[in-house]
Amino acid sequence: MQAKRIHEYKRQHLNLLHIIYLYEQLKQNPNIEMTPRTFIFGGKAAPGYFMAKLIIKLVNAVGEVINNDPQVHGHLRVIFMPDFNVKNGQRLYPAADLSEQISLAGKEASGTGNMKFSMNGALTIGTLDGANIEIRDEVGHDNFFLFGLTAAQVQQRQAEGYQPWEIYSGNDQLRSAIDLIASGLFSHGDTELFRPLTENLIHTDPFMVLADFQAYLDCQRLVEHAYRAHHHWDRMSILNTARIGKFSSDRSVQDYAERIWQVQPVLVESSA
Repeated sequence: MQAKRIHEYKRQHLNLLHIIYLYEQLKQNPNIEMTPRTFIFGGKAAPGYFMAKLIIKLVNAVGEVINNDPQVHGHLRVIFMPDFNVKNGQRLYPAADLSEQISLAGKEASGTGNMKFSMNGALTIGTLDGANIEIRDEVGHDNFFLFGLTAAQVQQRQAEGYQPWEIYSGNDQLRSAIDLIASGLFSHGDTELFRPLTENLIHTDPFMVLADFQAYLDCQRLVEHAYRAHHHWDRMSILNTARIGKFSSDRSVQDYAERIWQVQPVLVESSA
C-alpha cells in the first residue's frame, strides 16, 4: 500500500514500474510461482502539478488493464482509493501488509504515514529517508526491507552527472516496463498520453527512479520470500508494532512540551 501525497519524489511511479514488471512476468509465463498481490494507492496531487496528476492517471490506467485481464486474475490487482483523507486513511492503515515508503533519500522531511502503517502492523519497504531511518532503528534492521541509494550517494551521483538513459538502455526489465507504457497498452493505443512521464524518466529522472529500480526489484523479491514464511512474517509484524511506541502522540507532545515550548505539566487537583 502506498497512500500519501502524490509527488515525483515520493515515487509512486517506481511502484508502478514494479507492478508492470510483475504483469509482464505473468503474461510471459502464466504458471510462474508468484505470491498474489493487491496494490493499493491513495493520495491527491496539487491542482497545478501536471506530472503528479499524470501519475494518478497512470495508476488507474494500469489498474484498468490488469484488473480486466483474466490471465492474471487472482494474481495481481491494482486499486486507487479516491478522496484520500484522514478519515479514509483510517480504513487503509490497518489493511496493509506492506508499507511503501520509497521516496528518494534526502527528500522526505519526516513522513507520518510510515508511522501510522507501522503502528498498525505493516512492514516497511523503504529507503533511508525521513522517519524511515528512525523507524528502522526502533523496530530492528531485520524487520525492515531496506533498498536504494543513500542521501550521500544521491548527491554524489548528481555531482558526477546522472545519466538515466544509460540505466534504461542497460536494464532489460526496466526498459520493457517503460516501453510498455510508451506503447499505448495502458492508454487505449494513445502513445502520446504518458509520453511526458516516460520521456522525463529516460532523459532527466530528477528523482532517480531508474537508479533505484533494480535494488527495489531485488528487495521486493525478498518481501515475497518473507511473506511466504507466514510465521516469520507474523513475528516481524508483531515486533514491528511492539517497538513503534516512540512515535505515539503522547511521546511527541511530551517532547514538544519539554524541548520546544519549555512548559511544565500542571497538577490538576481532584474536586472529589
